[in-house]
Formats: sequence, structure tokens, C-alpha cells
Amino acid sequence: MRCWRRATSRKGKGWPVTVGWYTIPAPTDAKEPAVTQLRIGLIGAGGIAGVHIAGWQQLGAQLSIYSRSGAAQLVQQYGIAEVSTLEELLAASDMVSILTPTTTHLHYAMATIAAGKDVICEKPLAENAARAAEIANAAAAAGVRLFPAHVVRFFPEYVAAHKALDAGASPSVLRLSRASAAPAASSWFFNESLGGGIIRDQMIHDIDQARWLAGEVQRVHAAQNPPSIDGILPRPVSATVVLTHVNGAVSHLSGEWGPDGQPFSTSISIEAPDGSSLYSWPDVAATDPAAGNTPGDYLPAQTPASSPYTLQVAEFAAARASGEASRVTPYDGVMAVALAEAAYASIALGAPVEFSSEDVLALLVGADQPA
Repeated sequence: MRCWRRATSRKGKGWPVTVGWYTIPAPTDAKEPAVTQLRIGLIGAGGIAGVHIAGWQQLGAQLSIYSRSGAAQLVQQYGIAEVSTLEELLAASDMVSILTPTTTHLHYAMATIAAGKDVICEKPLAENAARAAEIANAAAAAGVRLFPAHVVRFFPEYVAAHKALDAGASPSVLRLSRASAAPAASSWFFNESLGGGIIRDQMIHDIDQARWLAGEVQRVHAAQNPPSIDGILPRPVSATVVLTHVNGAVSHLSGEWGPDGQPFSTSISIEAPDGSSLYSWPDVAATDPAAGNTPGDYLPAQTPASSPYTLQVAEFAAARASGEASRVTPYDGVMAVALAEAAYASIALGAPVEFSSEDVLALLVGADQPA
């Protein structure tokens, strides 16, 4: 998740860390016994690296990092080890976390899988479904674990939304939004040929959430304003994606990369067929701007152990140790990429496109698939 800002106050090496509206406090002395001997290798030293480091350090894992640039600052800030080559990192790791730009994911994943190491890969898993499936299939064939890092599944507001439907309630309309200041001008995020794009990078979180909450999709309709020119996005930019699910539910997703200084915000609401609310966050009445209230005023207290980023890596480590499935499977990672790809096809066509989860499933050979 790349919509983040670093906290200005620190304790020790780089603490606390702030991501979106969450602040991960400095770690306590309590560590997860099953993780303290786990050797984690990080590839990439971009903005997302700090929260992965923070989560693993909270659990007590041993960390090393390889990056073509930017690693020295993280080494100094967090006190982790730096290695000079990918081969050195792979030899020193039990599990590797890929935090690089999207179009490099396939290369680094294949190298990690060939070395027999388990993989955590930041979203999106790849720039298109074919490459995402190639990663998933290679991991399955090699007998290693692949964990797509869709961290929003670990944020408490979205976990609560999922639980609200666990009792058998049927969603009819879902509305999910996500907005922040745009990434730096001229960065790869604005180049669709380099794996950028607001839908592929930012809105893929809510695409994944919509599937998690309402099931498989049969139609995708997307629009972007202003449109891209020769594959280059404008800045700022916004987009909408409408997903029609197999069960008849409809998800309305909106995303924005706004002007510099725009605060991060997100929301979710779920309606039943009769129009009643099944779940809503934030509480609209509680966050009345006229009263000077914001969503951040009503968030639950955080502890280091309950940070979504710590929960994510802890679950991945536990799934690796037990052999059990994580809440995010390779199939989920591939499907999110396929839906983002369909959204871009809809934009190019200027009309809805039909979508088949069976066609995506056919790309997977032996990879984790839905029951």
C-alpha cells in the first residue's frame, strides 16, 4: 500500500512509523517466538519498505535488504543488514519480500522461487494477469509459498465489514472510496507501460475488497478523468470502477490521486437488498466536517501488535510455518490484477466489458485456487 507518509517524531531507529491514518508505535520487548529466528530478505527500498520493516521488527525477525538505491538510509534508520547482491540476499533469507516497482515483480519472484524461498509480493502481483499467473504457477510447481500483500484485508474496518457478512447477510450495493495526494510527478506510477495507473496501483485494494465481500465478478465498467494520453496519466487524476458480481451485487469504487497535501482518506458502505445498511465506515454523522470532526478522531486505539502491517506479516509467517492458507491466496492476487486489467479494457472501449473468473482460473496450474 503506497499511500503513506512517514511520522515526523521518532523513537530509536525510525519509530514510530505512520501509514495512511495509522501510526505504528515503537516496538515493545515482546516478540513472536515462532518468528524470531525467521530470516526475512527485502528487495527494494522505496516508500513501502519502512512499514514492512516495522512489522517484521515488531515480531523479532532477522532482516536484510537488497536494493539498487536507497537502502543505506533504511539500514541507518532501522539497524538492519544490507547485502550487495540479489544472490547474497537469497542465500541469507528464508522468506523474501518483493517491494519493487510492479514490472520488476516477475523477475524477482522467479529468482526467489528458483532459490526455493517463500515469497511475499507487494500488490499488484504483476502488471497483467498472465504474468501474475506465471508467478503463482512457478511457486506452486516449486513447492514454495506465495503471499500477495493485500494489506487492506488486515485493516480493522474492512475486517469488520467482512464479519458483518459472515452471518449470511446478502450485500446488494457496495461503495468503496480511496483518495490521497498523488505520487511524485514523473514517477513510474503515472506510466501505464511501467505498471503504473491509479486503478492498477491504488484502486486494486478496493477491487480486492469488493471480491472479498461480494464474490466473483461478471462485468466491469470503468472510467478515468482526465484520460491518459499515450499511456501517461495526468496529475491529479481520478477514476471509477463499477463491478457487477455474479450474485447480482454491484460495487461502486472511486479513487483519486489529488493535489499535493491532500490527506489520505477511505470509506466503505454496504447495503442490503432492502436498502438498509449492513455496514458503514466512517460514521457519517460522527465525521461531520461542519463540527470540525474527521475520520481520524474516531479510530480505535492502535498497539504495535495490532498494526495491519504487523498482522499481515505475522499471518504470512504463521501460514508458512503451519502450511495453512492465508486470507490472501495467490488466486486472490491474480484475480485482482485480472480485474484491474479488465477495467483498463473498459476505459479503452468506453463501455462495460464481460468478465469470467473461470478464464482467470484457467491460467492457474496447481496454484492455490478457491474451494
